[in-house]
Amino acid sequence: MTFNIDFLAWRRIALIFSSVFLILSIGSWLFKDLNYGLDFTGGTLVELSYPDSANISEIRQTLVLGGFEGAQVANFGSSKEVLIKLPGTVSDSLGSEIVSLLSSSSLDQEIDLRRIEYVGPQIGSELRDDGGTAMLIALAFMMLYIAFRFQSMFAGAAVIALIHDVIVVIGIFSLIQIEFDLTVLAALLAVIGYSLNDTIVVSDRIRENLRSMESDSTHEIINTSLNQTLGRTLITSLTTLLVLFSLYFLGGELIKNFALALIFGVIVGTYSSIYIAANALIMMGLNKDHLRVEEPENADENLLP
Repeated sequence: MTFNIDFLAWRRIALIFSSVFLILSIGSWLFKDLNYGLDFTGGTLVELSYPDSANISEIRQTLVLGGFEGAQVANFGSSKEVLIKLPGTVSDSLGSEIVSLLSSSSLDQEIDLRRIEYVGPQIGSELRDDGGTAMLIALAFMMLYIAFRFQSMFAGAAVIALIHDVIVVIGIFSLIQIEFDLTVLAALLAVIGYSLNDTIVVSDRIRENLRSMESDSTHEIINTSLNQTLGRTLITSLTTLLVLFSLYFLGGELIKNFALALIFGVIVGTYSSIYIAANALIMMGLNKDHLRVEEPENADENLLP
């Protein structure tokens, strides 16, 4: 599959588009904040078991009528297992209250309380801070690896692309107020790895072409490299998205946000590998001289008999 697309002809438009989206994402994050889930804000988690398939919408409505506002209800494992997340503090009788309330609306079913857990706000705050630290450490180690494996400019471009991806995905969650929980945080770490993988493939081809192509135009070499890797990028992204859409629509409520974060991440990561990383290399002035291997000063003399 051969492509001949002038990607870099659109690089200024892509730069403006990315800048606007980054400003919107950061602004929303600062002024609107994220819709943090129970993992970060604290609350109560209740697991119930029904003898038959549970009616999730009916359970949710019963809880709201019973005064449990903001309750999140989802199947857990099977259609008979139900997981309820309640924001706020816990009481010793909360589990019994919920079972009693739900039993009164389902007289023909005996509901079993499997477990009740409480996540305090302090623990949630620590989880949020530790998650942010994990992302920063991941970015630092990836930058060191690429600098060692390729060249410092490639490392800088890759990290710029990764930071762009993380900020944009977080910004989308902030803008449309989708719940941000531990599964989304895990998805963000996966997005970093996925985006880096694609960026490394593109960077490796750019490095090879800088050494092998006769052209001295970095613009032309990067464009050629992007076209050569486009087929692989499209196939990988599309097959990944097929799986993620299946997870989103068929995987159940508990992993819906995880799948959604990965869908956003794959799309943004594919875009950033083409336009953000490549754009950054051009702006940093990458050329053939940066990859030229210097010969020892007395190399010619050493060859003399």
